[in-house]
Amino acid sequence: MDLSNTKKDRNIRRNKTVDLSTLVYGKIPPQAKELEEAVLGAVMLEKNAFDVAVEILKAECFYVDAHQRIFAAMVRLASKSMPIDILTVVEELKAAGELEMVGGPFFVTRLTNSVVSTANLEAHARIVLQKFIQRELIRISGEIIGEAYEDATDVFELMDKAESKLYEITDSHLRKNYSDINQVLAKTLKRIEELRKSDEDVNGVPSGFHSLDKITHGWQSTDLIIIAARPSVGKTAFALNLALNAAMHATKPTSVAVFSLEMSTGQLVQRMLSTVSDVLLEKISTGKMEEHEMKQLSTRGIDRLSNARIFLDDTPALNIFELRAKCRRLKNKNELGMVVIDYLQLMSGTADRNSNREQEISKISRDLKGLAKELEIPVIALSQLSREVEKRKEGNKMPQLSDLRESGAIEQDADMVMFLYRPEYYDVTSDEFGESNKGETHVRIAKHRNGMLDTVKLKALLHVQRFEEMETVDTFSPFAGMPNRPSGGGAGEDGPRMFIQKGSRMNDMDFTDDEPPF
Repeated sequence: MDLSNTKKDRNIRRNKTVDLSTLVYGKIPPQAKELEEAVLGAVMLEKNAFDVAVEILKAECFYVDAHQRIFAAMVRLASKSMPIDILTVVEELKAAGELEMVGGPFFVTRLTNSVVSTANLEAHARIVLQKFIQRELIRISGEIIGEAYEDATDVFELMDKAESKLYEITDSHLRKNYSDINQVLAKTLKRIEELRKSDEDVNGVPSGFHSLDKITHGWQSTDLIIIAARPSVGKTAFALNLALNAAMHATKPTSVAVFSLEMSTGQLVQRMLSTVSDVLLEKISTGKMEEHEMKQLSTRGIDRLSNARIFLDDTPALNIFELRAKCRRLKNKNELGMVVIDYLQLMSGTADRNSNREQEISKISRDLKGLAKELEIPVIALSQLSREVEKRKEGNKMPQLSDLRESGAIEQDADMVMFLYRPEYYDVTSDEFGESNKGETHVRIAKHRNGMLDTVKLKALLHVQRFEEMETVDTFSPFAGMPNRPSGGGAGEDGPRMFIQKGSRMNDMDFTDDEPPF
């Protein structure tokens, strides 16, 4: 056994910056020197060629060092609003002291000799970019392999580093090209004609609340919707209602992915079962149900919920890279129409240790907006509010945009910002007419990029984790007027109360299989 070769192999493994290509004998990094020359030559011959090339390539995308320096000189000339040709490029390289490094004036001139036409410039530039991305993947893989051999390496930090570097490649080099306005006009007019012919008021993903859909016309694709409130107001319950209403809609069922960073998938399912079956959440979570309640849970809860296209994920400290990857996989299977995230401030930031939490939240909100645009779906993200709400005077507790916690970028990136406000949360138990406002919830639309601002009132039945329209709750809900968490028939907050717990209203209604249970 050759000990010298063994030591050499061990040293190679321990070198953190080793290029993977050095470990594969007979392999050279992917490159396209001839196409690099064709791109540079075309830029110096054609007046508008640089505008095409610079949208695709950066100086580091070129494999040959001389080509990198020449393209960088072209970028400097463009920044000075100077023309780009053989003479100006030579002078710029001379001024930077790099002319002899690239091979002198003859080398620069020679680049134009092989150019027959600039018609295929874009195709050539994209091939050069592909080769660069291949080299970057090899480089990153080599670094990760080298660090993975180190015993002192933190595996989770290494995974985060790998994800971040891969994301940088995608974010920096794989960008969508612009669209000609005539193409966009044709697509927009077609969409307008479809809306004109449609009798439906909701052209997006329905929220399930008529009063809310009248304002939003449904959750629109590419929109980032922020739902914010103080703790225990009902953000999660409201978000799950939106997910259920979308997934179990009678005519427009939508596949929904729910990412919960706060609760387990089991807890989410318990809440949804309570919403759908009308069985108290407390009884479901403790298992202390009567026989008729168990039957009600099965027939009106489990049976219907099992057919809903809802995907649950309770990965803690989820980062945007993981979220994007999971959503892309669902989208590629045509199984994603809306995303719900509970909640924004629990998402982890990037691997950049120098950034503060506000910068991390700002980047997360930007990336969520980017995700909505990329997948062309609405993304609903819950958000906490700061304590500034509590510091304001009585009677002025309605949340404002400035109350969004940790980042003003959330307000800027969101297409819609909604606040949940319950007067009883602040011990306001009656309205201006002296009537009880128990369960009354104000959904205030404080920002709406493509529509009007308004406030919608809903009724929160938190004992079954459901929200309903104010005008219908007293008629249909068997729990109207009861305390939020009633027990088996004791005294409520308003004094002694005797009642008979009835089955769900759905037991008395003839639903078809396609109709929602609420």
